[in-house]
Amino acid sequence: MVSPEPSSHSQPQPYPMSKPSLRAKASSWLTDGFLFLGGAFLALLLLLTLLSFINPTSSPAPTFGRTVPPPRSNSGPSAPGPNLRYDPPDRTFYDDPELTYSIGNPVKDWDEKRSQWLLHHPSFGAGAGERILMVTGSQPSACKNPIGDHLLLRFFKNKVDYCRIHGHDLFYNNAFLHPEMKSYWAKIPVIRAAMVAHPEAEWIWWVDSDALFTDMEFKLPLEKYKNHNLVVHGWAHLILDTHSWTGLNAGVFLIRNCQWSMDFLEAWASMGPQTPDYEKWGETLRATFKDKAFPESDDQTGLAYLIYKENEKWADRIYLESDYYFEGYWAEIVGTLDNITVKYTEIERGEGEDVARLRRRHAEKVSEQYGAFREAFLKDAGSGYGVGSWRRPFVTHFTGCQPCSGDHNQMYSGESCWDGMQKAMNFADNQVLRKYGFVHPSAGDSSLKPLPFNYPVVS
Repeated sequence: MVSPEPSSHSQPQPYPMSKPSLRAKASSWLTDGFLFLGGAFLALLLLLTLLSFINPTSSPAPTFGRTVPPPRSNSGPSAPGPNLRYDPPDRTFYDDPELTYSIGNPVKDWDEKRSQWLLHHPSFGAGAGERILMVTGSQPSACKNPIGDHLLLRFFKNKVDYCRIHGHDLFYNNAFLHPEMKSYWAKIPVIRAAMVAHPEAEWIWWVDSDALFTDMEFKLPLEKYKNHNLVVHGWAHLILDTHSWTGLNAGVFLIRNCQWSMDFLEAWASMGPQTPDYEKWGETLRATFKDKAFPESDDQTGLAYLIYKENEKWADRIYLESDYYFEGYWAEIVGTLDNITVKYTEIERGEGEDVARLRRRHAEKVSEQYGAFREAFLKDAGSGYGVGSWRRPFVTHFTGCQPCSGDHNQMYSGESCWDGMQKAMNFADNQVLRKYGFVHPSAGDSSLKPLPFNYPVVS
């Protein structure tokens, strides 16, 4: 209870002590509580402010050049493109303890086994019918020729360039996978092992160490070979009618990864030095092909023998390619390279939007498109084979030059071999280096010059 106000006529009296009400008490507690919390909050802000000066936390500066990491790829089978990190636990032919990679141990039901593997690895399904593994190699030891290892390196670089441009895998081997199959026979065990190691590849493409790609834009016409399992450069009449061991060349060939090829490799290898009948096979091959120059059984004459003597068994699946330089003899090619360069340069100096598109600078990854553009201007160039053609030869093979040993065929000089190699290598390099802004001034000149914009109109 509150005392009444004092009368204006009386002296002021002190307010008597009274018991506060419940409402008044609660109000007092709330007021005190708000004051306490406000003070505590202000004290906390002050403390944090002081700490920020004592131990400041710097914010990261903006990194405009930083590459944003890509999202983590899905490890499952549905990841786009071939998934190199996915191998399911399902049993495949690799789990068979009887499986071998060696020649002399035939694989059975290879087509079915390979199909099952692809079913378990669906990311490899797209493009499987055209997937190529290139295989090449050289001897395990150093070259006897002082510049032999350098030459083999340049030959290998050329193959790497071609495979990078066209998206092929490449396996380089410098070991004898069979201790008795050396020299020209060494390729067969390597190809046999590669077929098992790469079930995702439809084709295995063997290219000798001394063979060079001299048209970096050309693509194999795989559709042409859809009904065949082996493609080799050769002429049927020279094998079947003339009986010449040079009716084909086994330095470059394309073989399908299938059971037929597994069986064919075994038949081919049966003439090799690992068999007890090796000397007898040498006599048989030389008696069959009278122009064979040496007595030993070799891979090339052996292949010709299978086509000739076992024609009904094998020949319908073998394509002897002679429409273009699937593999070309260097001695008839090197002398044409300067004229070919002139012809291709004349095309690009022409006028019109289509020609300007050929001159356009572009990323190396899309080079195949420009090879397709160029075809419209090569209608009069011929097939790239034989006299009168000025199309770039696809593969130039320096057979007989022996760049590693230096023991070249005596029918031509070592100087012609080495000069020819340098010229062909520079010719091929120019097609690659141009994507990087440089070229050799000519095929015979190994120096480099930077390219101006709109080359070769501006040179």
